[in-house]
Amino acid sequence: MIPHFEKLDPREQELLIKAPVLLSVLASCSEHGINQKQKADAIKLAHIKTFTALPELQPYFKEVEKNFKEHFEEAAERFYPFDEKQRHLLKMEIRNIRGIISKLNPAYGVALSKSLERYVIHVKKATYSIFRDFIFPLAMPDLKDNPYSGL
Repeated sequence: MIPHFEKLDPREQELLIKAPVLLSVLASCSEHGINQKQKADAIKLAHIKTFTALPELQPYFKEVEKNFKEHFEEAAERFYPFDEKQRHLLKMEIRNIRGIISKLNPAYGVALSKSLERYVIHVKKATYSIFRDFIFPLAMPDLKDNPYSGL
């Protein structure tokens, strides 16, 4: 168990462990399915985070990595098809994470929130192309939404 999670109930602990998975599914899903490049990048990043995260977050990311791929597949199946209703349900699940993080030690909670935000930005950029700037030269909210915003 992660020492900072001791005061959380088992459901809250599970949701925090699955937070990167849920964020990855939201960042990589569309009505057509999961973007496989973003999925692969999310899996790779979850592994890398176990070594590159702040020392106090390394136990968290080691726990996240253990079943990341399986949890990703489960979440992708659970929220498919990625229509407006299912995306809303996924976003509601992600919003619950904010309340759980607020129960943690404040310094740890801030570090975890910032790390998760950087994680989402990286996953969303996995398919970024310079050509996108030529195709979509104007700011388009749908392309710039951060699914982690507000956590």
